[in-house]
Amino acid sequence: MMNEHLGPSIIVEIEVFRVPPRWVFVRVETSDGLVGWGEGTLEGHTEAVEGAYKDLVERFIGAQADNIQDIWQTAYRGRFYRGGPVLMSALSGLDIALWDIKGKKLGVPVWQLLGGKVRDRVRVYGWVGGDNPTEVFEAAKVRAQQGFTAVKMNGTDAVAWIDSPSVFNETVTRVKDVRSLGMDVGIDFHGRLHKGMAKQLAKLLEPHQPLFIEEPLLPTQPEEIADLSRSVSTPIALGERLYTRSDFRPYLESRAIDIAQPDVSHCGGISELHRIASLTEMYDVALAPHCPIGPIALAACMQVAITAPNFVIQEMSWKIHYNVSLDPTSDADLHTYMLNPEIFDVKDGHVALLKGPGLGIEMDELKIRDASARYVENHPAWRNPVWRGKDGSLREW
Repeated sequence: MMNEHLGPSIIVEIEVFRVPPRWVFVRVETSDGLVGWGEGTLEGHTEAVEGAYKDLVERFIGAQADNIQDIWQTAYRGRFYRGGPVLMSALSGLDIALWDIKGKKLGVPVWQLLGGKVRDRVRVYGWVGGDNPTEVFEAAKVRAQQGFTAVKMNGTDAVAWIDSPSVFNETVTRVKDVRSLGMDVGIDFHGRLHKGMAKQLAKLLEPHQPLFIEEPLLPTQPEEIADLSRSVSTPIALGERLYTRSDFRPYLESRAIDIAQPDVSHCGGISELHRIASLTEMYDVALAPHCPIGPIALAACMQVAITAPNFVIQEMSWKIHYNVSLDPTSDADLHTYMLNPEIFDVKDGHVALLKGPGLGIEMDELKIRDASARYVENHPAWRNPVWRGKDGSLREW
């Protein structure tokens, strides 16, 4: 039962931890001994986010942790320059931690504070790679054994601005193979294709009924994506590189997308993800939060998913190929820093309702501190690969 005489919780400490494989965790502690965890991972820009936290620490030590919305607005609007991936990722981690504290203080899951549940479990999908075509079918069979009913793969590796149509032959074959297992499959174009190639691949995949195609073009082209959306029946998804409600606006108004994929660690945390969910519902656009990163972000996404009527499916990074291939020195995975990994068990394609207070996850603080100290001392921050074509020109990763 809630204590009606609970006093104010004052923020007394904000700590940032860089941990393998490529994640940034945030720990916030209050004057009454409550600890909340957030995640502000921005893959490839770790030091920039860490720098942004120095400002947030300066501003919010001594603030009342209960006032989540005031802190969010002050962090976003209180400086002349706002938005963008770095500042929003830093704000995301702080916001998530404050919601974790609020839920723990009141003894309820965050989803209760967002209006209560509209579902009892959350559908999820797992990655099967795609950059290494020979592994996709076997990886999909493993995912089926793990309990997934849906997977996602990268559609292509590097492709020229205009390339030979034959570069898509293997992509179509891979999709057909995975679909033969009875699994739904999302195809991530990853913004690697330009318009002349993207519309070809979208048409080739359409007969095989993908669950969605993701980032068919770079997220700077709402009108071109809207044109593509009108030419195929496959749902169009994007949003990981959009950082606020305002960024989603042109894609919604141009009817460019069917599925919004905001990333809770980039878009302003639980507060803004919840607002984006409501905004996209108004346009009859589904919600499928992007989350190929850590467990704190996944738990935060699920808190919103449990409350959002337009939610459809949640990405999760358990045994994702990125965690190994992009940092071969680390064996860190979704469960590594958790004391209760069983809350993310997959059964019949779903993860059960998170029931614990706050985010519902219990973090292993000692392991996080140790891993962070060793990682920072021995390894540079993670960087994504840079791809170039045969002529030496830059390709989209």
